[in-house]
Amino acid sequence: MHEHVASLLATRRWLVLTGAGMSTASGIPDYRDPDGTRRIQPMRIDEFRTSAEARRRYWARSYVGWQNLRRATPNPAHQAVTALQRLGVAGPVITQNVDGLHQAAGSEAVTELHGSLARVVCEACGDVSPRQDLDARMAAANPGFVGVGSQIRPDGDAVLSTLQVDTFRAPLCRTCSADRLRPDVVFFGDMVPRERVAHCFDLVERAEGLLVLGSSLQVMSGLRFVRRAAKRDLPIVVLTRGRTRGDELATLKWEVALEEGLPALADTLTNSDSTTISSLTCR
Repeated sequence: MHEHVASLLATRRWLVLTGAGMSTASGIPDYRDPDGTRRIQPMRIDEFRTSAEARRRYWARSYVGWQNLRRATPNPAHQAVTALQRLGVAGPVITQNVDGLHQAAGSEAVTELHGSLARVVCEACGDVSPRQDLDARMAAANPGFVGVGSQIRPDGDAVLSTLQVDTFRAPLCRTCSADRLRPDVVFFGDMVPRERVAHCFDLVERAEGLLVLGSSLQVMSGLRFVRRAAKRDLPIVVLTRGRTRGDELATLKWEVALEEGLPALADTLTNSDSTTISSLTCR
């Protein structure tokens, strides 16, 4: 199957759209079962903004989950996307993930559709700071805090007991001291910034094809780009496990573990006719 997919990919330059399935082999779980059913309910933005207790619960869980997330490293699927870019087969990447693993693998032109956990922003004064700095401040404010999460989530937090949460001191802004810090990500129920959406639509307009990797496309933030590509009559190739909301729009779908399928594709394209690859890199 991978040779058939590779023969299609070799004909043009592809915009890449990635989801949580890209990072599962790096130890970061996704939100959904293979049939698309959500098994984890993330915190909603309205709850986070209106409840100091919700913010404390989030930061206690995030403090524990971040220790796992920051140790995550790119898996062979991330490395294969970088290889496809260097071959000229893949172009820019739009990722729904907030883990930074595409960039860690060396991929370029990555748009983080849902933001990044590596940054923290204060909604009161707008101050932006590195997550590692906030982590150090939370450690200093919570000496001896040991949280053991029963489950690490894809947005970087962990499931903790009520007792663990109740003993945690939530962080305050280093600039204005407000209890309004949040990770620089799009929460469930929040909106992707308009200018970021416009940029992604522009990428679709300039693409020759759309390659969807590891996304169920259950939320509109990613599905809308697939629908735009379909309106342009672009070929759409989907590689993931399980059903997606874009299956009926796909030119080709391959149900495969990305950490296995993508390296096979990259190897096949690397060893294919150099004339074909050279013609792509010159576009």
